[in-house]
Amino acid sequence: MIGPSDASEPLPPYFTDDEPAPPPPSHAPEMAAHIFAEGGLLQTALALEHRPQQEQMARAAAAAMAADEPLLFEAGTGVGKSLAYLLPGIVHAIDQDRQLLVSTHTIALQEQLEKKDLPLCRRVFAAGPGLANYAAFKSTVLVGKSNYLCTTRLATALKDRHELFAAPDHGELQRIAAWAETSADGLRHELSPPPSPEVWEMVNADSSACARKYCDCERCFYQRARARLAKADVIVVNHALLFAHLNAGGAAAKGGARGILFPDDFLVLDEAHTIADVATDHFGLRLSSYGIDRMLKYLYNPKKERGLLKKYGAPAEALQLVADALEAAHQFFTFLAEKLLDKQPVVRVREPGVAEPWLDAPLLALVKAARTLADRFDEGREREELLEQAQKLKSAQATLRNFLALDDDQAVYWLERGGRRQTIVTLRNAPIDIAPLLREELLRRGTSVLFTSATLAMGGRIEPFQQRIGAEDVRAAIARSPFDYERHMRICVAADIPLPGKRDARLALDALADYIGYCVLRVPGGTLVLFTSYHDMRRVADAIAPALADARRPLLMQGADYSRTELARRMRAAGNAILLGTDSFWTGIDIPGPALSQVIITRLPFEVPTHPVLEARAEWISDHGGNPFNDLTLPDALVKFRQGVGRLIRAKTDRGLITLLDARILAKPYGRLFLESLPHARLTRLTRQNRDHAFHPFS
Repeated sequence: MIGPSDASEPLPPYFTDDEPAPPPPSHAPEMAAHIFAEGGLLQTALALEHRPQQEQMARAAAAAMAADEPLLFEAGTGVGKSLAYLLPGIVHAIDQDRQLLVSTHTIALQEQLEKKDLPLCRRVFAAGPGLANYAAFKSTVLVGKSNYLCTTRLATALKDRHELFAAPDHGELQRIAAWAETSADGLRHELSPPPSPEVWEMVNADSSACARKYCDCERCFYQRARARLAKADVIVVNHALLFAHLNAGGAAAKGGARGILFPDDFLVLDEAHTIADVATDHFGLRLSSYGIDRMLKYLYNPKKERGLLKKYGAPAEALQLVADALEAAHQFFTFLAEKLLDKQPVVRVREPGVAEPWLDAPLLALVKAARTLADRFDEGREREELLEQAQKLKSAQATLRNFLALDDDQAVYWLERGGRRQTIVTLRNAPIDIAPLLREELLRRGTSVLFTSATLAMGGRIEPFQQRIGAEDVRAAIARSPFDYERHMRICVAADIPLPGKRDARLALDALADYIGYCVLRVPGGTLVLFTSYHDMRRVADAIAPALADARRPLLMQGADYSRTELARRMRAAGNAILLGTDSFWTGIDIPGPALSQVIITRLPFEVPTHPVLEARAEWISDHGGNPFNDLTLPDALVKFRQGVGRLIRAKTDRGLITLLDARILAKPYGRLFLESLPHARLTRLTRQNRDHAFHPFS
């Protein structure tokens, strides 16, 4: 990421002091018609089928881009939305010499764009007469700055290893140096096993020491990536990095008259149904005991007697200040853990002064010491690096003061306990109403922003999503899926499953396990079983494992042995596996063909508003005359439900079953909304008495 530490090193200027010339016209609207119309370039050159819904979306996207207007567009599964926004977007970017940002929520979609869709766009343009200039578009993926190795910092670390590292770390430093000689991109995830965090912190690019004036731009991995970024017509990013950057200032901080991340860019937000949650997570404060410890020990580690301050000749008094701050941090975070987090991992903070400001004075003293040491140096890398650390200390101090005072009355504050051993304490806050921030950061930047997903609407209405993101006045459209659900999907609802909370929990779970075991063994292909509870998932896994083993059917479960990506790969390879998953498996899993022939939804995905953010939002809605269930819980559950159902039919030839094991969909008034959100397919009511003849998978 081009982050806040790059403020003094902007990208090549997009604007001058002179009045800019008007941009050349965009041919995106007429090109969208030429490419996507029946008999258009997609059909004639690449033999791709004409999809009216895809043409509708491409024309709408092109018009919004050319007019620099926002647009909300729900595109059902199979519409082909990636090409519908990429092809007009590339034309618009080339015509006007602007950058197209495409942001996704999942790694799977980011990889699809990079490896499949963008190369296909190049083929489309290459096949069209007179479109060679579009076929030559440049694309890159935006990755966080701290993920890159900086060869300049590596060389410095090697030269000063005795001042910066204890002897046991020297071997790790040499391993990184050897890897750097053969690495193509210098990205941390390419190094296996992963580098030591303490050593990586000294050599990654997230420092003022990694800058054009200090680095060899031909050798530094980050500077090379930065050069590619400046020249790219299309930049692919993920939502988390997008909003982290926006929280640090975005294009507005770079002085651009318009744009989101870079001056004069325009944006597509794919998987936009997640935007409100991701933005909430990033537009707020976050300070952890681990982060404070790492920051202080970067300056000086008393046990190893190494660190930046010692390297630059800080006096013993300054080194003692770090030791004092480490002790104060330990006292502060231990107090919070023992007082508030001893019985639960997440606790809302409602009153100021939850702890004494033990860290305030030590951090302030360190800020002054770092600045005093910086003043010993003339302008240069040493001075900049020390001033950068002073600024980080100052920011941490400001965050602590804000948290202890609960300064923002529009935010909710809470504490979290996490990490592998549940010993990391994190201070958090987040905006209660995200709409004003999204309106300001995305919708009032004078540029086109396209929000798209297969699930933006609730019961056919897109207004709840518009209100959630502050886009009430933005044009919206819906293109239904072209798939033949009536012929290719069947929906079964278990009518005799005990309602949650109405009977003994053990009986309800036994009934759930019975139905799951029955249904998965009668479908010859694979089944994805979606849970809302880890406890239920583990209990069901134990109950059905013997029968699956007897039938020689693979059982895969989230959180057992494999990553989400590896679980999906194994399910594709097996062809008849049973995959049990919770929250993250409701979206983003793409397994076409018989390997996924059934999706079982065990419970309607209502989220109980016990997390501080949901709790505060429910209170805010009530205070403003709304109904928290109707205005928050139900819309979120409907979107997640639609995402879960959407895992089944991923290609035109796919066929399969949706099996719903929550009788509330039949018994409760709101169940009608869930039924209406299902594709038009045949619905069968199951009971344990009729299921032998009523439950019919596709042969």
